[in-house]
Amino acid sequence: MKRIAIIEDEKNIRDNYADLMNRHGYQVDCYEGRLEAMQAFQIRLPDLAIIDVGLGDEYDGGFLLCQALRTLSTTLPIIFLTARDNDFDSISGLRLGADDYLSKDIGLEHLMVRISALFRRIEVMQKPNQQQTILTRGKLTIDSDRMQIYWAKQPLDFTVTEFWIIYALANRSGTVRNRQQLMQDANMVVDDNTITSHIKRIRKKFIHLDATFNEITAIYGMGYRWDITQDRAS
Repeated sequence: MKRIAIIEDEKNIRDNYADLMNRHGYQVDCYEGRLEAMQAFQIRLPDLAIIDVGLGDEYDGGFLLCQALRTLSTTLPIIFLTARDNDFDSISGLRLGADDYLSKDIGLEHLMVRISALFRRIEVMQKPNQQQTILTRGKLTIDSDRMQIYWAKQPLDFTVTEFWIIYALANRSGTVRNRQQLMQDANMVVDDNTITSHIKRIRKKFIHLDATFNEITAIYGMGYRWDITQDRAS
């Protein structure tokens, strides 16, 4: 049974989400604040964390918790579920490494779809695969079995969502992938702004390692394309 941690300071909201997820077959642990949650996570990590941005007296407590969780695990699925749905907070949450950023206005069944999609992507990676699990595109190497990405033989850390976006683009290199195609290829349900924020974060991680990185091309009004510039140069 998958374990979901809910970090939400309003008891009624916390209990409603816990009841919903219990009915969908998940084990749920609830926490009111950041420090309480981190004490539990130091002992055992959940399979997925759902975090509110404002936690009690900590206006950005959820952001701090997300940062701390990312030091414990680079692949733990993290969803922000908050009433603060402005672009600044959404981009900030994704830049900190969250896989998704949702408004509390989201329908409950839609929320469960987003959760199951994250779990499905992890399960697919964990299934035995008789096909070749190494994908190489120029300096890029993706090891699907280990869910690891290398650039020029150096490992990079990516979240589950980032991993799937990179894989979806590189697996069809040279082909423009629009939002719907990326969602289908990467088995995810996100909106335009979320994909844009993830792409920016992905680029930043590659550029931090290699200032010449220029493999991801944005095609205005269409989508994104992985260009193997190093292969062409050779």
